[in-house]
Amino acid sequence: MQYQAAEVWRSGGATTGCYYNYMPVGRRQYHHHHHPTAAVDPLERVAKLASQSAVVIFSLSTCCMCYAVKSLFSGMGVNPTVYELDEDDVRGREIERALVRLMGGKSAAVPVVFIGGKLVGSMDRVMASHINGTLVPLLKEAGALWL
Repeated sequence: MQYQAAEVWRSGGATTGCYYNYMPVGRRQYHHHHHPTAAVDPLERVAKLASQSAVVIFSLSTCCMCYAVKSLFSGMGVNPTVYELDEDDVRGREIERALVRLMGGKSAAVPVVFIGGKLVGSMDRVMASHINGTLVPLLKEAGALWL
């Protein structure tokens, strides 16, 4: 079940409201009925979660780069679905490990951005796409931007 939540960020005493679609990572059990103990591969879970919204960000609530990428999208009028991995004790860690594998182990696990179900990458890839002009068309194609 998806729900809307207001996240208020405080930095240097200033308060700004940022609104994101927060969806707990462990909101559903992805088990087969005939194998109640069969676990879904974390990479499959990432792919499934990433494909459920136009823009998906895997994040940690304490990560400043995650905050920056969320701010970039909200400033563009995009309302991403955000998975705060540190707020899910059950699956957050395993998804974080899966993201490190997905990113080739070359960078921090988060933020990781998916647009239209496709991996864009971390903050540097998102910023490069924004600067070279490919981010907005990608967001429009995914249905995240209408302007």
